[in-house]
Amino acid sequence: MPETVGFIGLGVMGKPMAKNLMKGGHALVVHNRSRASVDELKAAGAAAAVSPADVARQSNVVITMLPDTPDVEAVLTGADGVISGLRPETVVVDMSSISPVATRRLASLVAKKGGAMLDAPVSGGEIGAINAALSIMVGGDAAAFERVRPILACMGNPERIVHIGESGAGQICKVCNQVAIGGALAGVSEAFALARKAGVDAARVRQALLGGFAASRVLEVHGERMLKSDYKPGFRTRLYQKDLRIANEAAMANAVAMPATAIVTQLINALVASGGGDLDYAAMGTVLFRMAEGTAEV
Repeated sequence: MPETVGFIGLGVMGKPMAKNLMKGGHALVVHNRSRASVDELKAAGAAAAVSPADVARQSNVVITMLPDTPDVEAVLTGADGVISGLRPETVVVDMSSISPVATRRLASLVAKKGGAMLDAPVSGGEIGAINAALSIMVGGDAAAFERVRPILACMGNPERIVHIGESGAGQICKVCNQVAIGGALAGVSEAFALARKAGVDAARVRQALLGGFAASRVLEVHGERMLKSDYKPGFRTRLYQKDLRIANEAAMANAVAMPATAIVTQLINALVASGGGDLDYAAMGTVLFRMAEGTAEV
């Protein structure tokens, strides 16, 4: 029998994820800082909770999908937070991208209340959330993971739902994901900047590269965005900036040199500083394009 699932955080990603849980047959209890998304889900059959604690009191599994570490900390540990209303044997699944260190601390607090916490950040953007095709990387107790796997399968590609390891491992995996994307994004941006400056059709360059070892999802999807100058946000630059901050913090905590990621971070900082924080993060390419063209035009 499907479990009652609580869902907190009905933003660009969270709302379609919650809708897919309902399509999967789960009774849903929702809470969000702004009311409009709650009303939309309520009209579709979900129950509305008055607080995160109220979500926990009504649910067997509580999912959070929030912007940053402080948001998750507040929702879980605040005066009317999830932990204050947590029932024994509840599984908390944080699908946000946050600090691995904070994740492990929060998991210990959940455990003290008789529950289990999984960190399960995602990759795939808004389109992946809408199509229930997300990649989900999970850290935490293996038995809790097996219990919620059918729930995660309502939101992600079952072949790409991977238990990475103990608490915090999912967040480390997400950091690795963002690092790898950043390097590819920088490479594609530089390639297009060079092609344009040399008077070569960047669209044909992309077409040729997709047939060889340079092919990637970044080249395919974000490369097309760059060619069309279509930066409608699937994943906002300011959120990617946050993820890179976490990546650099993780690198420092583990004494790992990540010089390429440091450069990508500065390109993203430049994009945000120029007013592009709410564009899709593929707009990082525009920073390199402007540099090549010798213009400050946004």
